[in-house]
Amino acid sequence: MKAKTIIALAALATVGLISVAQNNIIEEVAWIIGDEPIYKSEIEQAYQDMQNDRIPINGDPYCVIPEQIAVERLFLHQADLDTVEVTESMVMAQVDAQMNYLITNLGSREKVEQYFRKPFNDIREYYATSMRNRFRISQVRRSLTKDLKITPADVRRYYQDLPEDSIPYVPLQVQVQIVTINPVIPREEIEDVKARLRDYADRVNRGEADFSTLAILYSEAPEGIRGGEIGFMGRGQLVPEYAAVAFNLNDPTKVSRIVETEYGFHIIQLIEKRGDRINTRHILLRPKVSDADLTDAINRLDSVRTDIVENHRFTFEEAAQYISQDKDTHNSRGVMVNPETGTVNFQMSELPQEVARVVAGMEPGEISAPFIMRNSRSDREIVAIVKLTTRIPAHRANLSDDYQLIKNMCENAASERIVNEWLINKINDTYVRIEEGWRGCDFKYDGWIKSK
Repeated sequence: MKAKTIIALAALATVGLISVAQNNIIEEVAWIIGDEPIYKSEIEQAYQDMQNDRIPINGDPYCVIPEQIAVERLFLHQADLDTVEVTESMVMAQVDAQMNYLITNLGSREKVEQYFRKPFNDIREYYATSMRNRFRISQVRRSLTKDLKITPADVRRYYQDLPEDSIPYVPLQVQVQIVTINPVIPREEIEDVKARLRDYADRVNRGEADFSTLAILYSEAPEGIRGGEIGFMGRGQLVPEYAAVAFNLNDPTKVSRIVETEYGFHIIQLIEKRGDRINTRHILLRPKVSDADLTDAINRLDSVRTDIVENHRFTFEEAAQYISQDKDTHNSRGVMVNPETGTVNFQMSELPQEVARVVAGMEPGEISAPFIMRNSRSDREIVAIVKLTTRIPAHRANLSDDYQLIKNMCENAASERIVNEWLINKINDTYVRIEEGWRGCDFKYDGWIKSK
């Protein structure tokens, strides 16, 4: 990466052009970073990707993007020096998730190819390289800041030094506890669902129907619109009951037995196995909850509320522990945890909408009447009561109410300082050449353009 190692390449690059591989294609070189060129085509591709992903670009893209690529090259060079490796299965899991997302949003593999104007496998390889580099860069950044320690005194000092207009405004937040009951589903409804699934499986196994067509027509899963295909998944990405059956399938022409999960009842068909990942399609049916069953659940939970509020037979926390059927909260005395932040504080927009509507008119300590909501996992109707524990009015962040928020800001600022200092030193120690036409930029980092 030092200047003396690239004299020949630099001489070639003085005209801003370089011959690419064996295709005899003349490519414009925008930058040289170490012994690697950054081509104009790379910059254009990155610009197109950022537009596709609606990533905002703060400044001239033909200044911002090549600098970003150059910074990535510095991190990747360090990753080579440190022999940083990534787990390939982790990379492919991310790639599969990305490809599944594209298929879901664009409709099919063919439409993905049309959108990107590339074969599907080329698109996969592009994302695999991108993910691999992202993981390696992330590891280098972590290694640079691994010894960072932030003390309460550091957090206080950071907060005291923040300009008034840099202190974040925290919207209204609430802390909520919840108790839920799942309405009883009659045995006849469950048997009816299973009978329908057995009929679909028999028709496919006899060759009388196509599984993907039946999935489009009847499945209640979001993947039904694309024939029930869920894309390549690792065992850990699937619910255990589904994974146990799916990974034992070997014949793509046959259909699995009926599988019950928290989402409902499934039948599964194997599409392809690839190492420790599998692609399957499924048909999901959910037993329906009747109005009578919902009314019964409301009455049961209303009695629970009466025993808490009026009879004082037990507390809300005890009801959450011993009565609630909510998997996420019954072991934490009903306390809801915000999956976005990992804290117990929720902005109103971060709560399930049914809970937010109820909590909006409550005072701290108050317990709601029973109401119907949808389970975010299974999409089934359930009945709930909630207790508003705390209401924190909208305010400027302070150490008393928002210590974790301010600590995170302090840690991020300290990490950025360490990484920025490392980058500036790395830039100064690395051969960099920016061609005419690419220099007139207000770069984020100093030192790219060397003084003669």
